[in-house]
Amino acid sequence: MSKKNIKKVLIVSLILIICGFSAWYLLSPFLNKIHYTNSPEGAVSGESVDGPKVESIPTVTTNPLTEIPVTHIKTPENVRAVYSSAWVAGSKKYIDPIIKMIDTTELNAIVIDVKDSTGRISFSVSDPELKKYGASEKRIPDVRALTTELHQKNIYIIGRVAVFQDPYLTKNKPEWAITRKSDGKVWKDRKGLSFLDPAKKEVRDYIVAVAKEAYSDGFDEINFDYVRYPSDGNMKDINYSLKDGKTRADNIEEFFKNLSLDIKKDQNIPISADLFGLTTESLKTDDMGIGQVWEKALPYFDYLCPMVYPSHYSSSESGYSNSSMHPYEIVNKALIGAVSKTKAANQNIAKIRPWLQDFNLGAIYTKEMVRAQMKAAYDNGVNSWMLWDPANKYTPSALELESKQ
Repeated sequence: MSKKNIKKVLIVSLILIICGFSAWYLLSPFLNKIHYTNSPEGAVSGESVDGPKVESIPTVTTNPLTEIPVTHIKTPENVRAVYSSAWVAGSKKYIDPIIKMIDTTELNAIVIDVKDSTGRISFSVSDPELKKYGASEKRIPDVRALTTELHQKNIYIIGRVAVFQDPYLTKNKPEWAITRKSDGKVWKDRKGLSFLDPAKKEVRDYIVAVAKEAYSDGFDEINFDYVRYPSDGNMKDINYSLKDGKTRADNIEEFFKNLSLDIKKDQNIPISADLFGLTTESLKTDDMGIGQVWEKALPYFDYLCPMVYPSHYSSSESGYSNSSMHPYEIVNKALIGAVSKTKAANQNIAKIRPWLQDFNLGAIYTKEMVRAQMKAAYDNGVNSWMLWDPANKYTPSALELESKQ
């Protein structure tokens, strides 16, 4: 190449560099505000993220939580779920194996703590009324990203709300707590734990706000646990706030009724309640000292979830010296009662969704023992169940394999 041509090339290159730098300088304020993504953040507002892969489109960077459209999944005809604490759900290391287990077996749902029995809410909240109580603890760093990921795998998400046992709120709002008859101070059980008062409207309003917050973040159903009065401690010193002629069970039923009305007033949010296993067998007049009666809960929830863990039945209740060793018999007897009571109330037995045991207490629980409980459910026409292990370590071999690709 001649010197003349080389000179021309150098001049043209210099001009291109200058033009490129000028264009970058002029456009950089706009480019810095734009990112491109294939993630759900890039979905068009209102578009479902469980469908086909979202095309790459530019979105203005704002709060990531607000960019992810909320989706919900219809309740499966037969729910097969496992429980996860918020700490586990908030850790990729621990939640990913559970997601994989759900993805490759008959499981189709997960129960995640929204508010556990410490009283702490598992993630940041947007409702200013909830914010002012300061109960949020960021156990799940990005709840919207989690619910979106689960929905992309067609996993139904149940948010567990521990209702009345709440040592956090009773400390910050003692006027909402169950009190002692003797001196009017906050009542505590043998472990030093305190409970919110079911008769307080403020308590119900708070729980409704928590439930709606969870639903707005992608939880498909709200499951209410600890919907009862305390079960141990100096029960004689509890002020139950009873009106004339009313019982503990009446108070709890009134709470159930108004909770259901308030939650379903604007949106038909699916709701369920956890009840002691013995509620399926006890008389209508027997609230076991905690205010729970199967028939008084049945009309107000979409699903009732009796905790029929064999290990939790005493020998006097089950007739066995070690109830844990008889998983089929214990669950079968409990569900015979649940089905009978539900049919007598002209309700669909599809409402029954028991909690089953997959933890070691009283016995080492094998896959055969877990399956025996499931068989007891199926033998009674109950096709939904949820597995509980407080350590979140389940028995995959007890689950039927299923390809969901």
